[in-house]
Amino acid sequence: MGEAGMTPEGIFGVAGQAAMLGWVILIFLPRRWHALLWLPRFIIPFGLSLLYSGLAMAHILTVDGGGFGSLAEVKTLLSNDWALLAGWVHYLAFDLFIGGWIAIQADKVGISRLIQAPILLATFMAGPLGLALFMAMRAGYVRSTADEEPVLREATA
Repeated sequence: MGEAGMTPEGIFGVAGQAAMLGWVILIFLPRRWHALLWLPRFIIPFGLSLLYSGLAMAHILTVDGGGFGSLAEVKTLLSNDWALLAGWVHYLAFDLFIGGWIAIQADKVGISRLIQAPILLATFMAGPLGLALFMAMRAGYVRSTADEEPVLREATA
């Protein structure tokens, strides 16, 4: 990474590319290679978390008038490019980690990859929206499969 890469814009690009790699793996690549899943589930979120931690320690507490006590303080805080970058990297790390969790949970209950894909895309684009969709869909899926179990037991007996 050259000197230009150490600007907020340069780091933004690198962090975004790392997160995008994770999302491509989660959504499009087969999950039979468990080692490959470590990238979007652990390695990339861990790296982004370290980046966030460094940015937060170096910049968030240095913004005059910034803080978390009011919306005005948060607005002032995020007017600083470095603090804004830290916030963005926070989103990237958490959304990708949650996307990895959703993918594994969906695989465990047997939800099709075709159904997972739009939920993962929603998580990528709007984090909590994708999580809410997954939780609602999973609750309905578990309920419907629980209702089917007695029928299946009778049919196979």
